[in-house]
Amino acid sequence: MTDSTPAYVQYVGAALFAIAVIHTFSTKFFEGLAHRQPAHAGLWHLLGEVEVVFGFWAMVLMVFLFATLGQHEAVGYIDSRDFTEPLFVFAIMVIAGTRPILQAAGDVVNGLERALPLPGAIMFYLLLLVLVPLLGSFITEPAAMTLAALLLRDRIFRAEVSLRLKYLTLGVLFVNVSIGGTLTHFAAPPVLMVASTWQWDLGFMFTHFGWKAAIAVAINAVGATLMFRRELAGLARPAAVDTPDPTQQRAPLSVIGIHLLFLVAVVVFAHHPAVFIPLLLFFVGFATAYARYQDALMLKEGMLVGFFLGGLVVLGGLQQWWLQPLLTRMDA
Repeated sequence: MTDSTPAYVQYVGAALFAIAVIHTFSTKFFEGLAHRQPAHAGLWHLLGEVEVVFGFWAMVLMVFLFATLGQHEAVGYIDSRDFTEPLFVFAIMVIAGTRPILQAAGDVVNGLERALPLPGAIMFYLLLLVLVPLLGSFITEPAAMTLAALLLRDRIFRAEVSLRLKYLTLGVLFVNVSIGGTLTHFAAPPVLMVASTWQWDLGFMFTHFGWKAAIAVAINAVGATLMFRRELAGLARPAAVDTPDPTQQRAPLSVIGIHLLFLVAVVVFAHHPAVFIPLLLFFVGFATAYARYQDALMLKEGMLVGFFLGGLVVLGGLQQWWLQPLLTRMDA
């Protein structure tokens, strides 16, 4: 929208954004409705999905714009939004969450773990909270988060561990991934937005931010590891030679290599949806051709996260009128 956007449209946009925020923290209410009203359980379960919330209220906003401003203005607004980030996150989640990528990352972490004589899963936990977030500086933060979350799921969260460990681990992981992407100038979206304008290159990022971020990541990981060292020590270490699930086949190096090539290609063209979306489609075809080396692709999960981010893009476009003055006053 432009400066000539009617005030009532801005107010409605802000109100819908506020409702979406409240809805985000009220998803359990809709889950309860699903149990109390089984005839409409599907709808209530849908509205109980956190990832659906902002996309749903963005749809409400678009219906409102069509009804009040007409098709031309409504379509013009949606065309003015940049959906590159939601599309990229969808693509990178699908590729990074595949079994060959997880197998490669897990083999690296497990190999380092075996080389270091610490009991249980202590070293695995520490390495994962340090290395994978820092890897986000090269494969992007969404890919790092996907990898770390799935590796934690398989090795830590499926074991009998406390809720306290799970929640604190997720908190540390979010923080570490957020700051771990600052070793380079192309992986973290906030850095990317200003890197070219302020001429921040790889050397500048590492010397001014990267090494500090790496230290902070290590401190966070060590702190969490020390806090839960007894619980982690009680978890089983992987065998010297992993025994795969008999229903699954370990992916050969050639398949892993092709997956990594797709991952790198999507990262390289992260700002060009016309390139990385066809790459994703090609990847889905390749994964289907070698389905014996795959688990189910994370299409649903990736779409939900992309839908969430897309909703933020749509609703966020009408928040500038109050957000910019607020931030300006805070800066003053």
